[in-house]
Amino acid sequence: MEVKIGVQHAARELVLEVADSAEDVERAVEAALSGSATVLSLQDEKGRKVIVPSDRLAYVEIGEPSVRRVGFGAV
Repeated sequence: MEVKIGVQHAARELVLEVADSAEDVERAVEAALSGSATVLSLQDEKGRKVIVPSDRLAYVEIGEPSVRRVGFGAV
């Protein structure tokens, strides 16, 4: 699952691949935005952890990873 996180006052967004389902990521984001958690903490597929303070979240985009197509005939 691909997750893009926009952080306030940062020029670039964070992009990571997580093994969690979309529902699990959405629950973590809702907990961070509701105030029950002070940070949004996600772990990517390589074991690295990304921690963003919940008051600095601009947006979170949850989606499937795009598969790269190879070749000239791929449409």
